[in-house]
Amino acid sequence: MASDDPKEDEKREVSEVVEVKEVINEKHEEKQQSTTDEKEPLPDMKNLTVEELYDKEKYDMSTMEPGDVFTLLQTTQEGLTSEEAAARAEKFGYNKIETKEQNPFLQFLGFMWNPLSWVMEMAAIVAIALSNGENRPPDWPDFVGIMLLLLANSTIGFWEERQAGNAVKALMDALAPECKVKRDGEWKTMEAAALVPGDVISIKLGDVIPADARLITAHGAVSIDQAALTGESLPVGKEAGDEVFSGSTVKQGEAEAVVIGTGLNTFFGRAAKLVGEAGEDMGHLQVILAHIGNFCLCSIGIFLVLEIIVQYAAFHYSYRRGIDNLLVLLIGGIPIAMPTVLSVTLAIGAKQLAEHKAIVTRITAIEEMAAVTILCSDKTGTLTLNKLIVDKPTVKTYAEHDVDSIMLISSYASRTENQDAIDFCIVNSLPDVKMARDGIEELDFKPFNPVIKRTEITYKRLSDGKMFRATKGMSAFIMDLCTRDKTPEQIKQLDEDVDEFARRGLRSLAVAIDEIPSGDPEGEGLGFRLIGLLPIYDPPRSDTKETIDRAIGLGVQVKMITGDQLAIAKETGRRLGMGDNMYLSKTLKEGPPAGSGYSTIDELVLQSDGFAGVYPEHKYEIVERLQDMGHMTAMTGDGVNDAPALSKANVGVAVADASDAARSAADIVLTEPGLSVIIEAFIHSRRIFQRMRNYSIYTCSVTIRIVVGFAVMCFAFQFDFPPFLVLIIAVINDGTIMTISKDRVRPSPFPDSWNLKEIFSYAIVYGLYMAASTIVFYAVAFKTDFFQSHFGVEHFEDANDWILHSVIYLQVASISQALIFVTRSHGFFFMERPSTLLLCAFVIAQIVATLIAVYANWPFTYIQGCGWSWAGIAWIWNIVWFPPLDFLKFGMQRFWRSSHTTPIPVTTTGGTSRRSSVISGSASARYYANRTRSLRALERPRNFGRRLLGLNKKLSMDPNEMRRFSSVQTNHASQVLSGTAQQQQQQK
Repeated sequence: MASDDPKEDEKREVSEVVEVKEVINEKHEEKQQSTTDEKEPLPDMKNLTVEELYDKEKYDMSTMEPGDVFTLLQTTQEGLTSEEAAARAEKFGYNKIETKEQNPFLQFLGFMWNPLSWVMEMAAIVAIALSNGENRPPDWPDFVGIMLLLLANSTIGFWEERQAGNAVKALMDALAPECKVKRDGEWKTMEAAALVPGDVISIKLGDVIPADARLITAHGAVSIDQAALTGESLPVGKEAGDEVFSGSTVKQGEAEAVVIGTGLNTFFGRAAKLVGEAGEDMGHLQVILAHIGNFCLCSIGIFLVLEIIVQYAAFHYSYRRGIDNLLVLLIGGIPIAMPTVLSVTLAIGAKQLAEHKAIVTRITAIEEMAAVTILCSDKTGTLTLNKLIVDKPTVKTYAEHDVDSIMLISSYASRTENQDAIDFCIVNSLPDVKMARDGIEELDFKPFNPVIKRTEITYKRLSDGKMFRATKGMSAFIMDLCTRDKTPEQIKQLDEDVDEFARRGLRSLAVAIDEIPSGDPEGEGLGFRLIGLLPIYDPPRSDTKETIDRAIGLGVQVKMITGDQLAIAKETGRRLGMGDNMYLSKTLKEGPPAGSGYSTIDELVLQSDGFAGVYPEHKYEIVERLQDMGHMTAMTGDGVNDAPALSKANVGVAVADASDAARSAADIVLTEPGLSVIIEAFIHSRRIFQRMRNYSIYTCSVTIRIVVGFAVMCFAFQFDFPPFLVLIIAVINDGTIMTISKDRVRPSPFPDSWNLKEIFSYAIVYGLYMAASTIVFYAVAFKTDFFQSHFGVEHFEDANDWILHSVIYLQVASISQALIFVTRSHGFFFMERPSTLLLCAFVIAQIVATLIAVYANWPFTYIQGCGWSWAGIAWIWNIVWFPPLDFLKFGMQRFWRSSHTTPIPVTTTGGTSRRSSVISGSASARYYANRTRSLRALERPRNFGRRLLGLNKKLSMDPNEMRRFSSVQTNHASQVLSGTAQQQQQQK
């Protein structure tokens, strides 16, 4: 049941915190008792390994007695000597994240290390080393062209990655650069990296704490801002003996502390351990590149073998002639620019998303976001305003006062300066905040007292000089205070109203008023009289309901994952129309509750509308279960304790105003509050996905048309197409197709997925059709007089006439490039206007190809200008053959719609990681890591949290560390409410 104490409820963001604190205290007392009964002498630290010292099952320095900390670390309040510090630095390392720098030259070469590049490199070797003999020099033009193409693609990838900046230096800046430490009995200022366990440090207002430590002494009220760790906005009071974390900021007071953890053994360090190297993941896009690359390689391999057999065994070709034909397949069949084209598409897409207030920190997440089927969203601040308001339509009245009068009187009993959240809520519910003091003279004000659970004001009404007392607070205390017009029926009605509000997740605030006839502020009144009960809640954002409806329309299910109470979560769900079929997080362990209708936890997780009372490990488990059921999952979060779930999710989203740590672990960072920004990101990611899918079909189709077309022409007509012309086709095609990254496309109305069977089937159909167009064109030109009799052009006697090479080049180049207009459209190609950039690039490419065919006389590559007559014939031929491609597309669309074929099932091996939970990594996928890693060019560290956690992405799910995250969150909330908890215990 929701608490009806507004002051207590407002301060907490975690449900049942007081009970949690009691459990923690009980366990702590049990642990202390056990330690007292069975206390063993602490070992010599020199005999312990670093791993043993930080094994919390053995030595938990965050909770052990302060004296034991000094004993274990073999230090005193006078600190360490320089010799001791040097010895410990040797053992524990420096207070920083150690990383290895990558050699830039090797990094550049890495972009040439993947299967597609290997084939092109093999083609270069064939051109320079094997293409010789017969009194002819090596094939220098092809060799130089291939190498330039490889270098151009690698340079683009390398340049993008270097733009990200030096990640090592960014991480070095993660900790406070300098600190005040006691060495050799004297206070010294030195670099934070030099700190070791056992050092004594001094911290004051404004300092960033340089390492995990235990306070020795506290001067004044010490307050620490841990927002970078927990995402909570309220500073935490600290006393001597309490633990403080590296990266948190001192907001009040001064203190001395003994360092208990440095570098990777700090709270931030443990978070970095939970999140592994992003480059080690088998990324979604990385796997797709591998599958498409393997398809192209297999296609090329099959026809290479066939050509070798036919040319040398059947036709008895000379060595050099056969090699040239093999080069045609190697150069023309490899989509060498595919990784770069997809990289540019994603990079431009990321910039477009930034314009919509969504900053991409892991750029390949764009492609994964298009496939998201379930969004797990925070409640507070994302679905709701994170701002309390009074639900005026449901205010309960118990006297002649109306709602406006009750609101006015409750505002009298509120502060107008230095307000807490409840006072701010009440005063700002008035039409004008000045009304809270207009017309009255404040005589005495008693702020909220956690013992009596209420505020009180004594005031004089200026209009008639009458004096009143007004109070607001917890309903039970207000009811006990009231004596005037109090009846059993009123008490029963109040209890029923409070219970009703609690069931709906509304927080109750009772209001009472007393009249003082004597006019003496200290005098007795007529007695307090209950006049109203105010329901207070955190309202949904104005656009949230519409946004959720849009998400459902896009095929994305939205689940509420909140640390708040179940009743509050259900009420929010009802108001948003997303349902109230929600459960407490304990059901993830205990199983579906009786009568829920669910037989398994997986079924409960999938079908429920959300979960309440969750901690970090619950978020992690929810995401993991959804992924195991085959769903691409997005998760929102705002604190470092959300890092495991954000990293586990296929797409981790840091909401607006999230802590630095949450932004570090997330893939997408929102700069505007609310869920609508995420929905916009879904739509734009699907547009980007469509561009990549269109290109993938196009590039696979070109591979098929090249290898099949020229292989069949070799078999049927002993036609030898010059390898250099294929290289020109590849360069012009790749340059043109780069513009697809800005193409106009329609996003899919449902989550996208890489159905590779569909992509490959489209490619085979398109490729075979275009190959047929070239084969038939060649047959008509060489075997018949059709063109000669109708257009008056020359007849070819030689199957490898140089003019015929030019004509075939033009026919292949023009229809191949035009295919992109078919693959990019859902209907007829002319019904969906392409981007101006793509259209202009296509026109320029066609002009260049036509001019080469008409005028080029290049003996080194065996072509001669064909003239405008043959160019016109080739163009007319392609215009006739092009429209049927649309009808082939319609037939394929109908086939795939009726077959309901699901995407290629892929399974994971080993541990499930963020990017491999739904799709698998093939053996060759890891070789595309450099390509996908280069996309992190936009991952520029923006702050110390980002720099620290941004290095790593892959989760190693350590249960002990997950409990550690939970305990930090629980302890934080408990300390905020420590005063309230103690008073409640006293009352008990």
